Amino acid sequence: ESRAAHDMPALIVMPEDAAASKMAATREYGAQVVTYNPRTEDRLAISRKLALERGMTLVPPSDHADVIAGQGTVAKELLEQVPNLDYLFVCLGGGGLLSGSALSAFALSPRCLVYGVEPEAGNDGQQSLRKGEIVRIPAPKTLADGAATTHLGKLNFPIIQQGVEEIVTVSDLQLMQTMRFFAERMKIVVEPTGALAFAGACNGGI
Repeated sequence: ESRAAHDMPALIVMPEDAAASKMAATREYGAQVVTYNPRTEDRLAISRKLALERGMTLVPPSDHADVIAGQGTVAKELLEQVPNLDYLFVCLGGGGLLSGSALSAFALSPRCLVYGVEPEAGNDGQQSLRKGEIVRIPAPKTLADGAATTHLGKLNFPIIQQGVEEIVTVSDLQLMQTMRFFAERMKIVVEPTGALAFAGACNGGI
């Protein structure tokens, strides 16, 4: 198997319809890619089976204390530089980044209101927050493939319940308009999932 920077074998389970550029980059970093059908197969079950068969450590994308803490450093660094934010908009898929950011905001800027932003087609987080329990949905079709999740993580959800004001959604059209804004006005290329937060700030209707 190919090996990553720390001379450890890395195997990444990715949906078969993930962007070709993401798959290529993952392989170029030295990882092996295993694909699955997100509409008929369970990524977690596949990952657990592979980890058991190969003696590997399973690292989930969002539902893990270390992942939450690590992703929360994004908001930590922002709030250390800009400590008096009124609002913080955060991309939402499985909930690692949002829950970690909510914890950072609570610790560093408790008056800052935190909003999650997810694709309109995959609003499981919005439904969950409003219902008070984790809602599962079929695999959504959206440009924001990094947020095309079916449910929030068990560790993430209670943190989001406590620390997030609301979860708003944006359409694929709004994502495209936001990506165009970044390209034309800021001269940077942002993938759809990365554009979620700004699109939510512009279109969330809070």
